[in-house]
Amino acid sequence: MLLYNNNGACSTTEEEASSSNMSVYGPVVKIHPVVLASICDSYERRNEGASRVIGTLLGTIDKHSIEVTNCFSVPHNESEDEVAVDMEFAKNMYELHKRVSPTEVIIGWYATGFDITEHSVLIHEYYSREASNPIHLTMDTALQSGKMNIRAYVSAQMGVPGKTVGVMFTPLTVKYIYYDTERIGVDLLQRTRLTPSRTKGLTSDLSQVAGSAARVQDMLTTVLAYIEDVLSGKVTADNSVGRFLMDLVNKVPTIPPEDFENMLNSNINDLLMVTYLANLTQAQIALNEKLVLL
Repeated sequence: MLLYNNNGACSTTEEEASSSNMSVYGPVVKIHPVVLASICDSYERRNEGASRVIGTLLGTIDKHSIEVTNCFSVPHNESEDEVAVDMEFAKNMYELHKRVSPTEVIIGWYATGFDITEHSVLIHEYYSREASNPIHLTMDTALQSGKMNIRAYVSAQMGVPGKTVGVMFTPLTVKYIYYDTERIGVDLLQRTRLTPSRTKGLTSDLSQVAGSAARVQDMLTTVLAYIEDVLSGKVTADNSVGRFLMDLVNKVPTIPPEDFENMLNSNINDLLMVTYLANLTQAQIALNEKLVLL
């Protein structure tokens, strides 16, 4: 837990410093991969001499969670004595985003780096006027701790009336979620780690189906091994796992093998027909364009 007073002094309790990953009661912050990619991109494109970048977080809020779905960087300049943020740019960018995604609202701001500085308190005060109880997201793009730590905080005023007032930043639980389209991009980025050139092309539809089938087979193998260990007494049964497996089994429809094979062959034939018609249409369009040019 970080405490800042109005003089910029900071203090961290020893117990909380040793358990920085522990969060207190509060909303869960759910972050989409596109947000992390955008922050990394803005950090790589930062101005020469800039130590960090900041930006606005957009998303939705409900009773128990805050979902971060988008963001944009905001130009700013920092020195040891002052910080200047282009507030007009931030307002114009938010107005443009509202035209595309009117459901997304300002939920806070982000900054690259590992620590919260006294300048962060000043920037947070501005976003407190733009959003109710905004969150502050930090992303260690410099890998100071050996990995890219991502943390989220909320602030609260504290102090004695008439005396020095401080700002307390408390951590929140951070989770990563994604849409199906984002999952495709994330899987592709993960495969680049296995290639020396760090590049990887898009795979065909058949290769993706084969990869998905292989992953499902690996999951089933893991589940069967767990069930066998429970039945043999090697592993203690977990009731929550048993309920998940029961729900999974109940969702699978009971279909005779012959009917399933006929249904699969019928779907494959439909797919091949659609593919053939698409290729035929594309060939006719190309041929028509060449005839027009004659």
